[in-house]
Amino acid sequence: MRVFGKGILTAILAVGLVATEAMADPLTRDQVEAALPALRDMAQNAVDSGQVPGMSISVVLGDRVLFAEGFGVKEMGKPDKVDADTVFQLASMSKPISSTVVAALVTKGIVDWDSRVSQIAPQFQLHDAYPSSEVTLRDLFNHRSGLPGSAGNDIEDIGFDRDTIMERLRLVPAWVSFRGGYSYSNAGLTMGGMAAAHAAGKGWEEIAQDVLFGPLGMTTASYRHDDFVARPDRAALHVQIDGAWTAKVTRNADPQAPAGGASASVVDLASWMQLELAMGKWKGETLISEDALAATHQPLTSRGTNPVSGAPSFYGLGWNVEFGRHGETWGHAGAFSNGARTLVTLWPDAGLGVTILVNAFPTGVPEGISDNFADLVFDGKAGKDYIGPWNHAYSALFGPAIEAAKAAFAKPPADATAALPDSAYVGRYANDYVGTVEVQATDDGLVVTLGPDGKTRYPLTHFDRDTFLYFSAPEMPDLPSPATFQIGTDGKATALVLDTLNANGLGKVTRLAE
Repeated sequence: MRVFGKGILTAILAVGLVATEAMADPLTRDQVEAALPALRDMAQNAVDSGQVPGMSISVVLGDRVLFAEGFGVKEMGKPDKVDADTVFQLASMSKPISSTVVAALVTKGIVDWDSRVSQIAPQFQLHDAYPSSEVTLRDLFNHRSGLPGSAGNDIEDIGFDRDTIMERLRLVPAWVSFRGGYSYSNAGLTMGGMAAAHAAGKGWEEIAQDVLFGPLGMTTASYRHDDFVARPDRAALHVQIDGAWTAKVTRNADPQAPAGGASASVVDLASWMQLELAMGKWKGETLISEDALAATHQPLTSRGTNPVSGAPSFYGLGWNVEFGRHGETWGHAGAFSNGARTLVTLWPDAGLGVTILVNAFPTGVPEGISDNFADLVFDGKAGKDYIGPWNHAYSALFGPAIEAAKAAFAKPPADATAALPDSAYVGRYANDYVGTVEVQATDDGLVVTLGPDGKTRYPLTHFDRDTFLYFSAPEMPDLPSPATFQIGTDGKATALVLDTLNANGLGKVTRLAE
C-alpha cells in the first residue's frame, strides 16, 4: 500500500475521481494489443517524416513483453537499422534505474533510504555544515539537498572526472535551503548513488551489475561509457545542424553515471519495467523488497504540473509521480542536448509499462507517442495528437534562451572599444572550483585552456574592450558565451569571468602571481 502525506494527499484528491473511475476495470491484454498497430504506425511516421532519425520501443503488461521493435537508423547517412536490441544512451532515464539499484542495497541491509551520507561516505560534503551532516540518500534521490542544477555539470563539461566533481561540490552554494524545496541536480543524485556504493564496498558500475543487471539478464545494460562504445549494435547521438539531423558529437556521461550514464536496449529495459511493476518480484522470487521499492514511488516533493497535460507532478526517489487522465504514473524522461531523448512511463494500477528511446535532441516525440498510446489503450480511441504539444514544450524549454544569447552577441555594439594588447590578458588564472585556466596568445588570437591538463580549449573572439566570446557547446556551434576580463590599475587583467562556469558565482578565476 502506498502511504501519502496530508499535503500531497490533498493535492491528489483535488484531481478528482475521473482517473480513478477510468481505472476501475482491469486492463486486458486485448486492449493493449489492439493499440499496438497504431503505436507501430506512429513510430514509423515519426521516422519517415524526419522528426527523429531512429527509435526503439518496448511495451510490457504484467509479466509479458507485448512489443519490442526498432525504427529508423542508428546513424544518419548509414544503412544500419535500429532494432529492439540496439543500445541507446539513456541520459536522465538512468535515475529511476539507479533508484532500483539502491533499493536493492536497502533490501540487503547495506544502507537505508534514511542513511546519512556523513555516516556511510563522509568524504562527500555539501557547502554548509548542517546539510553535510544530515543529508540522506532519500534527500539526494529526491533532489532536496539544495544543490543547484548546474552544480558539477559545468566542470564536467571541461573534462573533470566524477571523483573531482564530487569533491568540489562542497564549494557550491545552495540554490534553495536544505529540504526546503525541489532543486533537480545530476550531481546530487550521483552523490547519493556513489555514497550507497561506497557503503557496499564496490564501485557503482559493479554494484549495478551485481544487484540488478546480472540477476535480470540485462546483458546490454551498463553504466560504463566504454561498454556502450563496445556494443556493435548502438545508436549514435544526433542534433539538428542547418535543419538536418547530424551525428556530430559523442557524450561520455561517466562523471554522472548514476544520474545520467546508463545505456541499454528496450528489450533489457522491459525486464526492469516488469520488476518495477511486480514491486520487486522477478520470476516468482523477491529480488527487491516491496517496502524498499515502494519508497521510490512516493510523491515526496511537488514539481508543479505536467507542461502539456496540466496534471499534478511530483518527485519521488528518482521517479516522477503524476496523477493524470489515466491514473497514477511513474516515469522519467532523459535528454542530452547533444543528441538523446528517452522516456519510461509505468501505469502501476494497470500493470502497463512503456519505454521509448530516441537518438536525437530536441524532440518531444517520446512523450507524444507515449501519451497517444495511453489514450488508445485506456480509452480505446485516440484523443488529441500529443506529439506537437510535446515538441513545442521542448522547443520552448531551450529555444528562447538560446536565441536571446545569440541576439545579445550577434554583433559588437556600435560604440565598441578595441581590446587591450594581448599581453594585458595573457597569464594563468585559477580558483578552487574551476582549477587552473590559462590564457595564451597564438597566431590566431587569444585562446583559453582549462580543465585537466588544459585539454579543453576555447579560442576567443573579441567583442567589446575586455569582453570576448567563446563557443563551448559543439552541438550548438553558433551559441556564444562571454569571457570578461577585469582590469587592474596596472592595465593588466586581475581576473577572468567565464560565463558558462558562472551560474553559481564560481566562474571567476583570479590571476596567479607570475
